[in-house]
Amino acid sequence: MAGKANLVVGQSGGPTAVINNSLVGVIHQAMQESSIAGIYGMRHGIAGVLNEDFVDLRQESAGTLELLRDTPASALGTVRRKLKTDDYDKLVDVFVKYDIRYFLYIGGNDSMDTVYQVSQMAKRRGFELHVIGIPKTIDNDLAQTDHCPGFGSAARFVASAVRNSGFDTRSMGPDGPVKLLEIMGRNAGWLAASAVLAKECESDAPHLIYLPERRISQEQIVQDVRHALDTYGFCVAAVSEGIVDEDGEPYAAPSGRVDAFGHEVKLGVIESVAEIIDSSLSIRPRFDKPSYLQRSFAELQSSVDREEAYRAGREGVLAAVADASGQMISFERLPGADYTIAYRLQDLDKIANAEKIVPAEYINAAGNGVTEAFVAYARPLIGGPLMPFGRLAMHPVARL
Repeated sequence: MAGKANLVVGQSGGPTAVINNSLVGVIHQAMQESSIAGIYGMRHGIAGVLNEDFVDLRQESAGTLELLRDTPASALGTVRRKLKTDDYDKLVDVFVKYDIRYFLYIGGNDSMDTVYQVSQMAKRRGFELHVIGIPKTIDNDLAQTDHCPGFGSAARFVASAVRNSGFDTRSMGPDGPVKLLEIMGRNAGWLAASAVLAKECESDAPHLIYLPERRISQEQIVQDVRHALDTYGFCVAAVSEGIVDEDGEPYAAPSGRVDAFGHEVKLGVIESVAEIIDSSLSIRPRFDKPSYLQRSFAELQSSVDREEAYRAGREGVLAAVADASGQMISFERLPGADYTIAYRLQDLDKIANAEKIVPAEYINAAGNGVTEAFVAYARPLIGGPLMPFGRLAMHPVARL
C-alpha cells in the first residue's frame, strides 16, 4: 500500500480478564509501523464505526496503557450486535471516509463472522482493507486455534473457586456435604473442565465435572453424588451451564429469549440439578453462580494468558501491514516437553460460525469428569500452580 493510512481497532462480545492486553498490543505495534498514521479505537465495537464514534489512541499515555494490561473488561466498550447486509456497505463507506485501511477486531465466534463479512464486502467494493481478527473468548471454542486468549485466566479463576469452595465444603462436615458450581459454557465445556486443575489429591474437589458434550441422566447424577459422599464424605461438582440429559434436553430452563445473535438465553441449570439431588437424596445442595466473575477477575490473570493476548494484538498489526486480510491470529502448540506456541494465520471462512467442542479423548468414560490428557492440555494455560494451601496432619489425641 502506498503512503500512510489509518488503523481502527475494536473489542466485541463478552470481555475477558486479559482482553485489554490485545488492545495494548495492537497500539504498541501500530506505533512502530511507518505505514500507519492514525490509531483509532471504535467505541462499543462495530457500533462505533457505524456511528463514527472513534477515539485517538495515539494520545493515550504510556502509563495508562501499562495499567490497562492489568485491567479487566473492554476498555473501549463492547457490543453484541448482529449486523444487517446494509450495515456492511455503510461500514466500508466509513472506512473510505476516514481513510481506514487496517481493521482489527478483538472478539469471539460471532465477532469473527463480522470480521469475515467485512473483509468480503471490502473485496466486493474494490476497497483495499486489511482485516484481521484477534481471538478472544473464555469459552475457548474458536476453531482453528489450540486455545483462545481469555480462557487461561478464566480457567485459573474456576480452578481457584472450586478449590476454595472444596476446602470450605469439606470443613462443614455433615452440615454442607454437597456443593455445586455453575460454570459458563453454552455448548462447549472447556471452562467447566478446567475445574479439574483444582485437584491436588484424589479426595479434593471437584469430585464431579459435567460437560455439555456428554449427555448425563438424572439417575447418574444422583448415583455420582451418592458415590462421592460415600467415598469422600462430601461432594463438589462443577456443572456447565449447557449440560443436557440422556435425550439431549437441557437441564437449564428455557427463558423464551435469545440474544442478539440468536443464541438461546438459558436459566436455572444449577437450580434444576440441586432439585434433582434434593428430591432423590433428601440433601439440599449449596450452590454458587460465579457468572461474570469468571471472565472479569483480573487478580487471577494467568501470566501466560496475559502475554499471549498481548502478543496476539501485536501479531495482528504485523499481519495487517504485511497485506494479510480475512484472517485470524491463531495459536499452534508445538511438540515437546515444554509448553511453546507459534502464532499463525487462519482463514476466517473456516472460523466464522464454527465451534470447537471438548473432544471425546478429554472426557472420562463415565462422562462425569475429564482425563489426564485434558489436564496436560490445560495446565500450562493457567500460568503456574495455584496458591499453596496447608493441611493439618490431624494427629489424634488418645481418648481417656
